[in-house]
Amino acid sequence: MGHPLRVAAIRFLNPAPLMWDFEHMPRSAELATRYSLDWMMPSECAERLALPADAPRAADLGLVPIAALATNRALKLVPGCAIASRHRVRSLLLVRRANQPLQAVRSVAADTSSRATLAYTQILFREWWQPGAGPEFRQHAPNLDGMLEAADAALLIGDPALLALEEQQSRRLSTGEELIYHDLAAEWIALAGVPWISAVWAVRETALTDDVTLQSIATDTCASRDHGLANVESLVAEWSARLPLSAETVRAYLTENIYYSLDEDCLRGMREFYRLAALHDVLPTYTL
Repeated sequence: MGHPLRVAAIRFLNPAPLMWDFEHMPRSAELATRYSLDWMMPSECAERLALPADAPRAADLGLVPIAALATNRALKLVPGCAIASRHRVRSLLLVRRANQPLQAVRSVAADTSSRATLAYTQILFREWWQPGAGPEFRQHAPNLDGMLEAADAALLIGDPALLALEEQQSRRLSTGEELIYHDLAAEWIALAGVPWISAVWAVRETALTDDVTLQSIATDTCASRDHGLANVESLVAEWSARLPLSAETVRAYLTENIYYSLDEDCLRGMREFYRLAALHDVLPTYTL
């Protein structure tokens, strides 16, 4: 047996079910013989997979924003799992002041922890909200007040977005400012007519062998997902203690907002994303 695959993993709430077997007995001990985990932000996963294979911090397998497949052709999509949404996702938000319509937004302070969300937002502006143009995107730490001081709108991703929704009423009472919170998955689904897909498992092609195949990785990752979804109440207890979110919010998020299967509808959504991303020069042309 060769060395374990080096895995770039995300320490956010949304991939928690996908990581169940990697973090919990009895399967974690067995998987540790095949996979070595390192935890990081979503955008860093793609960066680790883009490093030369012999670099000290390189990864072989990771949960990557789907934009990474268009920019790193050395990656192969692992079938079976996704971080997606078929309705509202709640953890991907564009926040703007109520007195400024989307068509008038000229700058967006963006949490760049997910390249895919940034690309989706650029597409939404150029395809529908500000055809042919779109605002300037400025990198900013995920702090809503600071973002809105620096730009017309704020792009929040992951746990900071969930927290911003939880604090929506208290912020309005304390500041008197009326904000509009756009759920980006819901906006995309309404306009494009396909699911929103945020991230997928991808593997460095050179890491595949006769024993380590796309199918063997898919078998492990799909089993982990299935066991995670079967243990949602344990994840609810774990994450509601870790984050300032209620158990009800965490449960709804994991069971209603996020969809974890890379099925045909999700593959269709990915193809539409890549088509529009290439059309608007957001990403290089990529065919799934």
